[in-house]
Amino acid sequence: MIANPQFNYITPEEYLEMEENSDIKHEYIDGYIYATAGANDPHVTIALNMAFVIRNHLRGSNCRVYMSDMKARIDSLNRFYYPDVMVTCDPRDTQTPNHKSFPKLIIEVLSKSTEGFDRGDKFADYQQLESLEEYVLVNTKRQRLDCFRKEAGRWFLATYSDEQEIFRLSSINFEGKFEDLYEDVSFVEHL
Repeated sequence: MIANPQFNYITPEEYLEMEENSDIKHEYIDGYIYATAGANDPHVTIALNMAFVIRNHLRGSNCRVYMSDMKARIDSLNRFYYPDVMVTCDPRDTQTPNHKSFPKLIIEVLSKSTEGFDRGDKFADYQQLESLEEYVLVNTKRQRLDCFRKEAGRWFLATYSDEQEIFRLSSINFEGKFEDLYEDVSFVEHL
């Protein structure tokens, strides 16, 4: 996300209408829109790999997996974000074709420009979603996941790295392999 909002204050309804016709994606924070940046190869590959393995796991269930073109709505805060991967199993989300309000799992693939926001304010915002059980941050510099789980109303961190070979997403009863998540990803140092 960029630092400066575009346009003047708009309502959520105006935002949704504008976004339907926009060539670029914008996130919405309390009446202001922010253009989102494009992603690099490792980011896109990791997000696709994660969505693919989760989709295969959830096939035949009442859960749906969405990638970065579906918005998550945080109604209590007047926010819309585009998570990299999102899972919802709530039938109420079938009523809204352009956003989902009841995700149980949100995954963000980290980038240099968004990591601070994803770990800080965005995570704080996502915590306002009562349906959210798990928030996962995936590293693009090395094989590592930071998985925040809500248990009894409190958030706890579980960190996984390639030393464990597998990672667990409790919200969807899934166990994945790092080799599948990071398939075709080259770790290149950026100066």
